Amino acid sequence: MISFKNKKILITGATGGIGKALVKKFVSLDGNVLATGTKTEKLDELKKEFPNINILKFDISDHSKIEEFIENVSSQLTGLDILINNAGINRDNLSLRMKEDEWKQVIDVNLGSTFLLCKYGIKKMLKNKYGRIVNITSVVGHTGNLGQANYAASKSGIIGMSKSLAIEYAKKNITVNCVSPGFIQSKMTDNIVESIKAVLTSRIPMAKLGTGEDVSNTVAFLSSDAASYITGETIHVNGGMYMG
Repeated sequence: MISFKNKKILITGATGGIGKALVKKFVSLDGNVLATGTKTEKLDELKKEFPNINILKFDISDHSKIEEFIENVSSQLTGLDILINNAGINRDNLSLRMKEDEWKQVIDVNLGSTFLLCKYGIKKMLKNKYGRIVNITSVVGHTGNLGQANYAASKSGIIGMSKSLAIEYAKKNITVNCVSPGFIQSKMTDNIVESIKAVLTSRIPMAKLGTGEDVSNTVAFLSSDAASYITGETIHVNGGMYMG
């Protein structure tokens, strides 16, 4: 059985649907978790549900503070073994209508911030010659999607970046992998009208939406010693919607 006892784990975007599932999974496997997000109220709610976790409010879009943030995380956890980059944003628009700031903001946060979190996280991991990084991408990073040129580019960029980091630090016992979710059940998808939801599920061979647990199970595997010989890979969690 997988165990994360004595492992120090940072999860970004921890208050969303997938983020909460990630926190639940790593806590259930005895991990020492620090959860971060941008909203104090949601972090407090998460802390009430999982009293043993650490919480730290932080906006990953502030690139100038990311190195300091990783220092604070490492101080609270007394180290950093596992980094799960789950936080991200979307600013959807058709390409001809997309404003430059809509493009730049999504690239800066989803790709730029993820790179910096990896960069400074790896510095901590190098001291122990051990680390696991899992970056959450998206099926649209492989397929593209209407009105999401910026989001698809950012998620596709994470995959290429992760492969490069995997090559650079493989000899240091640091693995870097991606998990690429398809349509996952969440509060957002719960609000989609049934007719639209039916169209979405018709594109999925399994004919159903995934769950946060489906994603967290895969992330936990890649973060564990059971996956110690896997790096630079992307695992798709999409019910067969895309097979790359």
